[in-house]
Amino acid sequence: MGFGDSMNDESLIKLCGTGVAMCNGLDYIKNIADYVTEFDNNDSGVGQFLEKFVL
Repeated sequence: MGFGDSMNDESLIKLCGTGVAMCNGLDYIKNIADYVTEFDNNDSGVGQFLEKFVL
């Protein structure tokens, strides 16, 4: 599982197995990701996502 929001995260999102884009990320990244968070990185988007879908 990999989290990203910008073009430097493109290969991570594509290759990690389960790509998760931050809701405030670039539209391109959100389109190639498997999931998009409900919260941005300033509001614990990664933690919120993990609590909801992993734990």
